[in-house]
Amino acid sequence: MKTESLEVSDLKEKLIEKGLLSITLISVMMILLIIIFLLSEAVPAFNQFGMIEIFLNHQWIPDLNLFGIMPMFISSLLVSFLALVLAVPLSIATAIYIEELSSMKVKELFKPVIQTLSGIPSVVYGFFGLTVLVPFIRDYVGGDGFSILAASIVLAIMILPTIITLSQDAIRNVPFEYKQASLGLGASHFQTISKIIIPAALPGILTGIILGFGRAIGETLAVLMVVGNVAQIPSSVLDPVRTLTSNIALEMAYAMDIHYNMLFVNGVTLFAIIVVLMALINYIQHKWGC
Repeated sequence: MKTESLEVSDLKEKLIEKGLLSITLISVMMILLIIIFLLSEAVPAFNQFGMIEIFLNHQWIPDLNLFGIMPMFISSLLVSFLALVLAVPLSIATAIYIEELSSMKVKELFKPVIQTLSGIPSVVYGFFGLTVLVPFIRDYVGGDGFSILAASIVLAIMILPTIITLSQDAIRNVPFEYKQASLGLGASHFQTISKIIIPAALPGILTGIILGFGRAIGETLAVLMVVGNVAQIPSSVLDPVRTLTSNIALEMAYAMDIHYNMLFVNGVTLFAIIVVLMALINYIQHKWGC
């Protein structure tokens, strides 16, 4: 009986192992198929115009057969970087307060708030930006309201939960002995946080920041509603611009022939940016052994 039970148990384990392997292989195949599809649709555009003209041309005018993605590329990076500038200090400060300074009741209060922020649909954020931020910027800051600044503020709010959650995890995972040793040597609580806990948690915090950047640069609908959608290289944060994601969303419905292929070049560019971000995360984790 024991032998039969062991054989059945081994069989179940093998079936589970094979099932998990199959699911993993399917996931990998889906990613490979997406990459192949993106590249196959973008190749005609690369062949016709060449990478130099595509990436260095400053004009996107499909009716004139001008397909330079430089304005959208620069605008995407600017919007995302400014969102990080706004979100990172607030996120890290919030994570430090929740994990190191707040009471248990405050922690329990903040937890559902952060979870709710991460679950709000992007269209709601976009609607908030359209009805509140855009008029406010127009009336009190300058420009027509639709701008890099409006999109960056919306994105900053959207990426807060990602950075806060990962920063909390990183701070929470710092060995308690580090804190004990610092306090035992006479350091204050704030000195311990700034000199011991934050440096030790830095790899996890950087990972959260990079993932937040990836979320920001890949966002479409919320940005589309507030950024202005003008294909130009901006000279100010109050200028309307168009990002790579909004360019695809705006023109895919009617694009044909080489115009259609050029939109896939936009997609390949976004994919390349995400690959670089994932490589950075892997490098950070490998370097710090986390």
